[in-house]
Amino acid sequence: MQFRDRREAGRLLAEELSSLRGLEDLIVLGIPRGGVVVAYEVAKALSAPLDVYITRKIGAPYNPELAIGAVASDGTLVLDHDLIARVGAADDYVQAETERQRQEIERRMATYRGARSAPDLQAKTVILVDDGVATGATVLASLRAIRQHQPAQLILAIPVGPPDTIRLLSQEADRVVCLFTPEIFWAVGSFYSVFDQTTDAEVVQLLEEQH
Repeated sequence: MQFRDRREAGRLLAEELSSLRGLEDLIVLGIPRGGVVVAYEVAKALSAPLDVYITRKIGAPYNPELAIGAVASDGTLVLDHDLIARVGAADDYVQAETERQRQEIERRMATYRGARSAPDLQAKTVILVDDGVATGATVLASLRAIRQHQPAQLILAIPVGPPDTIRLLSQEADRVVCLFTPEIFWAVGSFYSVFDQTTDAEVVQLLEEQH
């Protein structure tokens, strides 16, 4: 299965979630940056407000794309201790990288939200959206952090992810909607014809349109 771009993936996800359209206390959260483009299409189709949930992966030494953990905007930290040991990441490296990502979260929150406060998620039906998962570390941290806000229902909606990661995330969400779970999985971008970088300006524009 190949998606044309993130917007098409979002529209296809929205079809799977169409029973939620018009539901009271529904909110869609996108994981920046690319996940917000997907989330925008979901929120628009379901007539729901859109916001961001900012979580940053903690990359391995010399391989920042390999997630050895992730930190959420409320400080929730998820670490893959087995992987940390395998790549030889020292404790001081993990602490320094975690702090660096926390600072990036602060920067992004100021950029994306400005003076707007974070949404109240308690007793809401929350749909968390990303443009795909690989190891799932970032999404896992997000789900655990959001759960602490006591939503009525927590739904994860993603276009593509490997089966073992989806099984892991299914233990953390009340419902997972994933359109494609290929056994052979390289990178999220390989399942899109167009997978260009999403800019901060684009994220801000989408949030303003669907807030």
